[in-house]
Amino acid sequence: MEREEINAVSEQVIGAVFEVANTLGSGFLEKVYERALVRELGMRGISVSTQVAVAVRYKGYPVGDYLADVLVDGRVLVELKCVERLGNEHTAQCMNYLKASGLSVCLLVNFQRPKAEWKRVVLGF
Repeated sequence: MEREEINAVSEQVIGAVFEVANTLGSGFLEKVYERALVRELGMRGISVSTQVAVAVRYKGYPVGDYLADVLVDGRVLVELKCVERLGNEHTAQCMNYLKASGLSVCLLVNFQRPKAEWKRVVLGF
């Protein structure tokens, strides 16, 4: 059941990503896409939080925080980029967010190209 719900949220996010990309096109800063995506998800009645602090712990002690771009429905992280090409370092960033947050799915989205590209990063299914 949980996997199906996460899949449904992921599909809603991807639909919203393509709506933002089709409406704005490429060439804006990451923050513009973040605001537009949050607005689009909100218009669709989907719960969204931005710049979510994710605590990193070492042997039970806090040693730092990550700031995840977007958390959707409390279940799916969304990491936004405006880069020429998604690389291994971006995937690793998503994996670290997942490990630190205890969540299992992060959508990595790149708005730099004429057609938005995305990658689903999964931990622990």
